[in-house]
Parts: sequence; C-alpha cells; structure tokens
Amino acid sequence: MHLPLREARSSLYHPYTLYAPFFPAADLASATPVTIVGGGPIGLVTALILARHGIRSSVLIPECQVTEGSRAIVFTKRSMEILQFAGVAGRVMQKALPWTSGNSYYQGQRVFRMETPVDTNDSFPPLNNLQQNWLETYLVQAIQAQPLIELRWGNRLLSFTQDTSGVQMVIDTPKGEYSSRCDWLVAADGARSTVRQQLGLALEGNSYEGRFVIVDIRIDLDLPTERLAFFSPEWNPGNTILMHKEPDNIWRFDYQLAADVSSEEALRPEHLAQAVNAQLKMMGYTDKAWEMDWASVYSARALTLPDYVHQRVLFAGDAAHLLPIFGVRGANTGFQDAMDLGWKLAAVANGQADSSLLKTYSHDRVGAAREIIDEAGKSTRFMAPPTDGYRLLRDATLTLSLRHDFVRPLFHWRTSRAHAYRTSPLNSTQDDNSVMPVALENGVVFPNLRLNGGGYLYDQFDGRFQVVYISAQDTPQAHVDAVLQELASLTAFGQPVGLHILRAASAAPVREDDACVHEVAPELLSQRYAADGGEIYVIRPDHHVSARWRQYTPGCLSHYFGYLPARAAQKEN
Repeated sequence: MHLPLREARSSLYHPYTLYAPFFPAADLASATPVTIVGGGPIGLVTALILARHGIRSSVLIPECQVTEGSRAIVFTKRSMEILQFAGVAGRVMQKALPWTSGNSYYQGQRVFRMETPVDTNDSFPPLNNLQQNWLETYLVQAIQAQPLIELRWGNRLLSFTQDTSGVQMVIDTPKGEYSSRCDWLVAADGARSTVRQQLGLALEGNSYEGRFVIVDIRIDLDLPTERLAFFSPEWNPGNTILMHKEPDNIWRFDYQLAADVSSEEALRPEHLAQAVNAQLKMMGYTDKAWEMDWASVYSARALTLPDYVHQRVLFAGDAAHLLPIFGVRGANTGFQDAMDLGWKLAAVANGQADSSLLKTYSHDRVGAAREIIDEAGKSTRFMAPPTDGYRLLRDATLTLSLRHDFVRPLFHWRTSRAHAYRTSPLNSTQDDNSVMPVALENGVVFPNLRLNGGGYLYDQFDGRFQVVYISAQDTPQAHVDAVLQELASLTAFGQPVGLHILRAASAAPVREDDACVHEVAPELLSQRYAADGGEIYVIRPDHHVSARWRQYTPGCLSHYFGYLPARAAQKEN
C-alpha cells in the first residue's frame, strides 16, 4: 500500500497544501485518452497543453502536495511563451524575478559579464527566477479550473502492460490498488523514471563526477537579480559556486563538493552552515542573519534516451533526458518536449493523424537533446572539470582571464534556447528554404511580434497550423485574395489553417475576410523577419517554421498541407 507524506512540508516562504488522495470506487473500466505519470512541472504542463487541444488526461502524482524546495528556478523567454499557451504565464510573472545579466568572479575580480539582449517584440524577459514549488502551485490551480484534467494525488504507478490499443496500469494508493486503462501513457516521472525502468530502457551519454549542493536560505542582501558565479574561492578551492536571487527574500547557493566529501556528510546542518557562512564572508557579509530553508545534492549528467516513443508509451522531461543545470536546461528543455508532444499526441488521440506522427516527436526532441548535450558538456567540463586535463585547462583560463580580455568569453554558460528542428520530417522539401535568410530557416521558432493594437502575435496563435503572409507596399489585393482562397479549403491534421497578414504600415489596406491583419512598420518587418514583402511562412502549432517561400505561388500551400501526412509517416533513415 502506497503511503504518501501526510504532513504539509515545512518552508520559510511557501505554504504547502495537502490534497485528498484519489481512489475510485472500483477499477476504471473505460480508458482515459492520456495518462501522465508524474506531477512535476513537465507532467502538469503537458496536461494543460493537451487540454488546450481538447484532450482529456489524468495525472498520477505519488505525493499529496507539490514538490519540496526550489529545484528548477530559472525559466527562459521560450519557456514563458510555452507557459502562456498552457495558461499560467501571467500568474508566474506576477511573482517571478526577471533578469538579464550574469557575473563571473575569480580571485575577487569580475572576469566576465554576460548581458542577454532584450527585445520589445518579445512578450517576456529573457530569464525569470521562480521556485519550482510556486510554479507547480500555479499549474495545479490552473488545472483545478480545467474540466479535462484529473489530478490523482497519492497515486503511484506499480506496473503496466501495453497492447496495440492502449496501456493497462496497476496503480497503488493509500487505500490499496486499482486498475486503470489509457490509450496513451506519457512518462514524465523524472530522473528515476519508474516507466523507463520497467521498460528496461537505458539512457545514453555522460555522467560527470562533479556533485553540487543546493542550499536555499532566507537573507536580505542588497544585490540585484543577477546570476553570480565564483570560481575556485579560498573556502572551496578548485570548485565553483553559483548564486541566484529568488522571490520571498530567498537566495539559492549551488556549490561544488570536494571529491572526498559524501553527500550525506555535506547535507549535515553544520556543514551547510559552514559553507554558507564562508561564501557570505567572502562577499563581505559578515553580520547578516540568515535562515536555512531547504538543501539537496545533485550530479551533473548529460544523458538521453535514443527514442522517446515506445509503442503507446511516450517520454518527456527528465524521464527522457538528464541534462546539467548549467545554462538552465532541465525544465526549460522539458517544456519544449511538452509543447512539441502536446499538439502531435492530440492530433493522434483525436483520430486526425496516424500514430506515425509521434515518430516526428522523437525525431525532433531527441535531436534537440543531443544538441543540448553537446553544448552542456562544454559548460559542465568548465564548471566541474571531470579530469586533471580539463582542470588544468580551466585553471589556465581562470589565470589568463585576470589580465587578458580574449579568454573571458570562455566563461559564457551557453544559456538554454529554443532549438531548431532543421531536419524535422515535417519541414517542406519543395519550398524556398535554401535561398532565404538562415535566421528564419525551417525548424526555427518564428519570432514573436508586438502588435500596434496591443498584445503580441503569439496571442493570436491558437494551437493550429498558421500561415503568416508578409504584405509589402505594392502587394496587389489579388495576391491576398489568392492566398485566402487557397487556404479556405486547407486543413492540417483535421484542423483549419489560420492566416495572419503582416501588412507594411504604408501599404494599401487589404480585406480582412478570414485573416487576421496586423499593421507593422516596414523597418520592423525588415529587422524582425528580413522581409522585403511577399514572403509567406507556415508555422506549426508549437511556433516552429515548417515551410516558407520568397513569394506566394498558387498551389504552394495546397501542396505542402496535402503532402504533410505523408511527410509525417516517412520512416527515418
């Protein structure tokens, strides 16, 4: 019998809520379209995205309250765009601390400052700090208002079997076991994934020896919201310390452990206090009172499953891949999994697409994970050198950085970004991609745009495929009419295709009919989209470009959308 913790977790800043365990009166005979195993940020966001697409789901959560501690705390602009689609971005931004800069220090000297550019056409700041327990609380609140999602608190997956039509599960609760069935099972159950283990699947990649302690303390420091990195301080020679400011006067310390210190020893209160006091003293804070809230230990790993789709079982987040936190890649990568999986699984679950569409989820997201692993490996080897050779190289860089500017960019931590699906099977092979600007190539996220009338272009995207047509000053109405006429009969996986016309402000008005027309300054069209006028883009439901032409040609859209199911069904080489 599964016995979750029945006392609310203690915290200096977060009021934990206990939820009643779920238990049905009898075994559930009818199948739920989707069951999500895991109630962390990725599982909850996946459920909300599926609901946006009209798909009912249940979420199995072993505990009866949200996660303990800060855990994932930095959420990128791209993650906020995804959370906006899920319906919680506004609430998150009321609490989160936005930031753009990061400083790296060595021997008391700042040796590198990272500045992340801010663009007014983006609807969110580049980076935003918020503790994971707050994020999960806001996600739960959003789900409680969503009739398509059932949260099964205190439910732990014991075992499952799958066949050609679905997945049969045995679930344990505080009142005993019950059976339940679903058409599709999404494994979002974290680094120690029960689903992954039961299928006997192995992650591929590298595990690094470096271990880091996370410590959250409450303290009032007169410092801006920036990421701080301290290399090889006197109190922890050869190792690295990271610091982040969080809401509620909480500060996050991540510091590397010496190889001869066990995780259990490191988490003893006196050792945590010693490390925090030494770091504060080094920064000149010798008389600041502080309180401990939470601590944990993690290891740097760069691993992924080679395939995220196993018949009726799909993997997302840490269940699919384990990534070093350097560059805030963990949850931010998982949100991109959820955004890609959500619309594809919805199309399959609704009977609008063949299950082969899910192969493109694995193709796109495994490719992204492998790219991240390559980037994260570079950051990890610098932050936590795995060998004497890498440590020698890192130490030489640190020494040179005190006097020479040319080495300082090596401190850049390669922040998490939206990955481009350049080889996606859904990308057109019959368009003008090869002769158009690389910045907007097939597979990239189409840039957002601040609209003159208020709001942003993404606010107008509703989870369907969209076509964006850029109208120049001399674009004839006949061309616009032709686009409207062609799109009128087109669908993508059973859904009508939306149309947005970005019209140069000085161009002649066009009839709106079934299109959203947005007036944009010509110089902004040129700057944001490298557009001269006449370009046309196909945007997937997850905001990624999948086809583009320099000028609209009658039949180009019909050909792409007509061939789309076949592209999705193609087997990978």
